[in-house]
Amino acid sequence: MCDNQRFKETLSKCFLLGSLFEIFADWNVFHVISGGIAGGIEICITFPTEYVKTQLQLDEKANPPKYRGISDCVKQTVNSHGVRGLYRGLSSLLYGSIPKAAVRFGVFEFLSNKMRDETGKLDSKRGFLCGLGAGVAEAVVVVCPMETVKVKFIHDQTSANPKYRGFFHGVREIVRTEGLKGTYQGLTATVLKQGSNQAIRFYVMTSLRNWYKGDNPDKAINPLITGTFGAFAGAASVFGNTPLDVIKTRMQGLEAHKYKSTLDCAVKIMKHEGPKAFYKGTVPRLGRVCMDVAIVFIIYEEVVKVLNVVWKTD
Repeated sequence: MCDNQRFKETLSKCFLLGSLFEIFADWNVFHVISGGIAGGIEICITFPTEYVKTQLQLDEKANPPKYRGISDCVKQTVNSHGVRGLYRGLSSLLYGSIPKAAVRFGVFEFLSNKMRDETGKLDSKRGFLCGLGAGVAEAVVVVCPMETVKVKFIHDQTSANPKYRGFFHGVREIVRTEGLKGTYQGLTATVLKQGSNQAIRFYVMTSLRNWYKGDNPDKAINPLITGTFGAFAGAASVFGNTPLDVIKTRMQGLEAHKYKSTLDCAVKIMKHEGPKAFYKGTVPRLGRVCMDVAIVFIIYEEVVKVLNVVWKTD
């Protein structure tokens, strides 16, 4: 009787897990695959600008600075490490692109499906809230550890004797010396950055889409228009939260021990480097993010269209 009861409990759990999987698959599978493909392509294209942006943000005025600007950073990196040096830390973003896309687009679609009105329309304010939820979720689950490893890799390259030989070796060393919390440096700053990032981007994208479609919710948007809207959304997020990005980068660098908290980091940057320091790396970040958001939304939506045709669901 006891064995029978255990069997029934196990069977019911299996059915429950199966149901949960079906629910997850129903609203997330297309978004995971499409976002992963789009994110991987985007990262490979735009990563050098991310590398330069990170180096400029880590280059503290008080040290004194190592780089005189964007071109000087590129020149020194290529001279010292070759063109491949501009891709240091790429692996950490590639390995994280699929789960990051799963969380971002999955959570956004899940929330937006709950918040649409009776006609199926999502207004810009609700788009903002859905984007905020997606950004916070991806920050906690994926982005913070991924970004911490990426920043440490990039910062490590400036050392006389780099200690990280690759992604997995770097992760092992970080966890061995600092524990799992070593991959979660700057969590508060990352949550603030990603939350505001996605809130701004999805707000702008939702607003522009609604404006373009007008009274016809079924009006198609071609990829060029989608890319243009994405570029605008990316630019808005850059100007809106670059100070948070600078703080996050400092909190995740090899010199993060100098800061007691996110607020302490912000105060020290202002005190020792002035307000301009909060916008270090804006130009390379602007170029990367505009390209990033445009590419991601174009590929994402096109892949979703293809999957909806070839992968029918009941």
